[in-house]
Amino acid sequence: MTELNFPCPVAISQLRLPDNRERQSARAIKWLLDRRGGPILLVTPNKKFDDVAIKALAARWGTTHVTWKGLSSAKFSGHRVIYAWPDRQRLNDLWGTEADALVVIEWGTSETAEWVEDANPVLLLPGHSVQPREVASEAAGEALLNGVDDVLKSVEAWAAGYDSGLKWNEEDKLKADMMNRPERWADVTVEQVRAKCRELGMRPNDIDTIAGLLQRRKNGRRFNVRSSYRDFRFN
Repeated sequence: MTELNFPCPVAISQLRLPDNRERQSARAIKWLLDRRGGPILLVTPNKKFDDVAIKALAARWGTTHVTWKGLSSAKFSGHRVIYAWPDRQRLNDLWGTEADALVVIEWGTSETAEWVEDANPVLLLPGHSVQPREVASEAAGEALLNGVDDVLKSVEAWAAGYDSGLKWNEEDKLKADMMNRPERWADVTVEQVRAKCRELGMRPNDIDTIAGLLQRRKNGRRFNVRSSYRDFRFN
């Protein structure tokens, strides 16, 4: 998989009836232990949970157990990582991680749907697994109307220049263009913009930001833009 810049094997264990949480966790653990790589890093929301399989892994010699608080994905480097029950934001923050292998234990599909679409992981299900879809031959999507393609390419180039993604002034330029050139954005959907941003390889957090701005405009919201960019328009 390449869309989210994962250079390592990636999987997600999903709950399916008549499954239960401990079997779901056990699938994730087995998959990770079968991968080659560095020591195990277990990530949970906090140190209190009832999952027996996860407790056993936490007690296993050589496992490092950390919580969400203060966690940086830089800590994943050189580890086989099992990430329990992350929310959407924490999944977004996995962009560019240098783990040796990564498996996510899903809590609910509402939190993971976008990540699964983008990250294209192995799906670990009761009794079987689903391998990642073939992406190498996928053709580029159609160009978006009214120069939106060029706008998004410019935004992607700006964001790629920073480790943290889009800066406030680049967001202000987008807001200003959406306000000053409403006809440019009228005929594109939020889903089309999100898909194009994925195609361009943008960070998940930046994709959410851009899609969120467009959705707000389509809902009739106006933006407060700093005076230096209030009249800005993309060519």
